[in-house]
Amino acid sequence: MKLSILMPVYNEAATIAVAVKRVLDVAYPVDFELVIVNDGSKDGTHESLAAIDDPRARVITHEKNRGKGAAIRTAAEAATGDYMIICDADLEYSPRRFRGCWHR
Repeated sequence: MKLSILMPVYNEAATIAVAVKRVLDVAYPVDFELVIVNDGSKDGTHESLAAIDDPRARVITHEKNRGKGAAIRTAAEAATGDYMIICDADLEYSPRRFRGCWHR
C-alpha cells in the first residue's frame, strides 16, 4: 500500500521548507510520496522547492497560477499511490495528524 500526499503550493516561501520537512519526517506506517505542485508562485517558493533533495518528494510547476483546484488535479494525476490526501503548505494542519489515519 502506498500513500500519495498532495501539496498545492502558491506563494509559500515563508513556510514551504518547514512544511516539506514535517511531512517527510513523519513515520507513516506505509510507503509514501509527496507530490508538490508549485502553482505559479512569485515569492521565492521556487528556490525553496529546488533545494529539496529527497527521493520521496517530487515537484511539478505550473508556470502561471491556475488555482488550488488545478494544482490538486495536477498532483492527483501525477500521484502513484493507492490513497491520496491533501496537505497544504501553510502548516494549518500538522502532517502528524495524517499518521493516525493508517492504523489498522
